[in-house]
This record gives sequence, structure tokens and C-alpha cells, in this order.
Amino acid sequence: MTLDAATFESLSPSRFICFTVPDPTCSDSLLRVAVLDSPVQPTGSPQVGAMLVPEGRETDWIFSTKLGHLQLLFSSPGISRLILIGNQLKEGDSSPHIYHRPLKFSLHQQGFEVWSKPLLLALSPRSLLKNGIPEIPILSYVDNLVSSVVIHECVGHHVGEMLVEDVEIESEGDEHHGCLKREFRRRLRFKRMPNLIQTEVRIVVPETDHSLMSVCIEDAKFMLDLRVLVHPYLASMVASLSVISEYIEGRIQNEFRPKALCLGVGGGALLTFLAIQLGFEVIGVDSDAEILRVARNYFGLEGNEFIHVVNGDAIKFMKKVSYQGKHSERSFADSELNGFSHMVDGKVKHKFDVVMVDLDSSDIRNGTSSPPFEFVRKQVLIAAKLVLSESGIIAINVITQSKSFYDRLVKHFQEVFCELYKIDVGNDENFVLVATVSPQVFTVGDCSNSFLMRLKLVIPEAYISSIRKL
Repeated sequence: MTLDAATFESLSPSRFICFTVPDPTCSDSLLRVAVLDSPVQPTGSPQVGAMLVPEGRETDWIFSTKLGHLQLLFSSPGISRLILIGNQLKEGDSSPHIYHRPLKFSLHQQGFEVWSKPLLLALSPRSLLKNGIPEIPILSYVDNLVSSVVIHECVGHHVGEMLVEDVEIESEGDEHHGCLKREFRRRLRFKRMPNLIQTEVRIVVPETDHSLMSVCIEDAKFMLDLRVLVHPYLASMVASLSVISEYIEGRIQNEFRPKALCLGVGGGALLTFLAIQLGFEVIGVDSDAEILRVARNYFGLEGNEFIHVVNGDAIKFMKKVSYQGKHSERSFADSELNGFSHMVDGKVKHKFDVVMVDLDSSDIRNGTSSPPFEFVRKQVLIAAKLVLSESGIIAINVITQSKSFYDRLVKHFQEVFCELYKIDVGNDENFVLVATVSPQVFTVGDCSNSFLMRLKLVIPEAYISSIRKL
């Protein structure tokens, strides 16, 4: 590809250009360079940032797609142009399905800040150079991934390309010795949201197998451990139940099983956890049949008398159920449920104690990954309120860089619901909004509430303690 140097002299919103250049540290190798201009124009002087792609992860969707690049840019506040530089795979190389973190830096990694500077200046807007040669920050991509192996790839009708991978990660070990310990997880990721882990569950090596230190991820046989929520935001969503723990405790004492509606299923970790750890009856709704197949085959989701799974549009399903509840005297024929007729005798016969929303946005160009834009519409929130019991709550996962979207979301929740709470997940990405149908008084230290005590045993108490009223 032949490029005119003038191409990069000015910013062009959302423009994405890829090309190759010779690797200055290796004469027979090429580097792939990808340049993305932010969809949002800067109000002041533009800021350029650069990132070196971790060696061995060049084909990861995070670094090889425009959407991955866009999410990296959004996670770097103030950056107007993000430049990624990484190894170009040689012709004939297949996409690697196994990754192991290199034990040492390569030559081009060691001297990146020096040899990349002329290239980065040449790719910078002219306005950045008017006051002399600027310092271009080198951004780091650091995560806890040690190794990974792709075990399944497929395409969903609604979400597009997805993959299931087993990974080895570093996690905090013994705090007294400051060591890291090995952990294994199974993950589901979507190409349209490459930087986000859609579902993650813990996997373990059977006790009869070799010791953990001898495990090689591409050869090991793993078992799923569904008793723990390893995704912090899911644990935070479950922590929302503490707001109505007294009400749920009363239902259990009266021999009623609490009910949850989960909008978005993914791998089904949340549904399974609510059912087996907290004794809920759960209905999960997801629009993509392929996701549900993956959840059953790779993440242990099993439908039974307490876990019901519906293939359909989650928001439309909730609206149907709310209309059914509003007109409960009316008998609904199967055809009127538009594909949801296989639910409980063709209709949902109860209201829910909690609605949990874990849906991503299909368009992240405004900086919002979750929830979909529909949740700033009052009619959707009113439908959610109608499917809830008088003491019910809705908990929604939120990932956004857009203050205007967040402000509208909060405003509409406060207009429709009685009270609104926020839980900080603590990962600088997610937070959870919790809205109540009626006023609530809850005490996190109530030792007489057996449901609350059970909740504290299965999720970190820090999430419960972090709940704040807005």
C-alpha cells in the first residue's frame, strides 16, 4: 500500500489505516502499523498515543481489528490518534490458537521508544508539531494472561464471530509472601467487543491428575467450577440482592423460591450461580441460539425445573411479559407470545424479585459498551418495573465513557423507579446501577437474616458494603 505522507497531517474522525513497514531491528521482517483517529474530535490540541502489540498476540482481535483498536482508544482518555505497532505475520502463517507469554523481550521491544520515534512523528498531525518536537506517550497494554488455547470458534446469528478459549492467568496469591498463583479460566469473547470478556468461569484440574505446576494448558483436561463468580461485575450484580435481602428472606421462610429474570445469557454463569448457590428460579433470555448452544456445550448451562432459557430478543420478551402482567385477565394464545410460547405453559405466571441486565451494545462508537441504547428509553424501564414484584429491583451492568449517556440513564431510572443505588465494581470499567420499585431499608450487618449471611458467603462482602444511594 502506497501512502501519501500528507494523509496523516490532519485528524479524520474514525479513520482507520493499516500498512506495513520494514522492521528496523530485523532486516527480513515487517511491522504492521495501524492508525485510528478518535470518533470524537479534541477541543484543544490533539494528543497522539502509541502502543506496541504484545509479541505472540498479533492476531488477537484486541490488536488486529478496528473495533479492538477503538476500545483501546476509548480506554485511553484524551488520546485523539492511537498508533499500534506490532509484528506482521509472514505469509503462510496461520492464526495461532495457542499462546504462551514470552519469557523475555525481543530486540524490537527493548528499544521501541527509540526506534519508533521518527515513525510516530511522521504519523502525527501537523498541529502537534507547531511548538517543536513533542513527547509522544507510549501506552502499555498489561493484563494477567500467561497462556491461552482456543477450543472453539463459531458465528452467531446476532453477535457474529465468537470464540471459546481456556486461559492461564496470574492472580494474587499469599499476601504474606507477595507471590502470584496460577489460575485457569474458560472465556467466551465476541469479535464485535474484542476487549471484553463476555463470560468467564473457573476451570480446575481433576485431583487425580498431575500436580498443578506440571499442567500445560493445551494438554490439560479441565472441569468447570460453577460455584464461584470470577467476573467482578457479576458478583456486584448479585450483591444488589442485599438491598432486598429482608424481603427475599421472608419469601424463603414462607417456602417461596425467589424469582430472577436475566436479560442476556452469554455462557450462563449468572443463571447457574443464582440457581445453585442462592436457590433462585431463573429465566434467561438471549437472542442468539448459537450462544445458548455454546453455553450448554462449554459452560455447563443446564436447563431444569429451576433454570429456564428462552431464545429471543430480551427487551421484547420483557415487554411481552409486562403487557401480560398488566392484562393478567387476558388469556394469551401461543402465537401472541411471538416465539416465547414454550415458556411456562405459554406465559410467565409470576412477577420477578429481580431483573438482571447484562446486555452489550451492538455499536460502541459513542463509547458505551453496555447496556444497549434502549435503556435510556422510559418505555423499556417502565416495562422492567411492571415485571417486578412490589419489593423488586433491577440491576444493570454499565460500561460507558460517555457522560451524557450516563446522565440520561441515571435521570430516567430516577424518574421511573423509587430509589437508585450504584455499586463500584472496582475495575475502572464497570459499575452496576440498582433501582427499586419501593423504598428499602437494609442493614449489611443484620446477622439474623440467613439469606444475607448466605450471600456474604458466596460473594465478596466488599461489593455489598460499596452500595451507595444516588
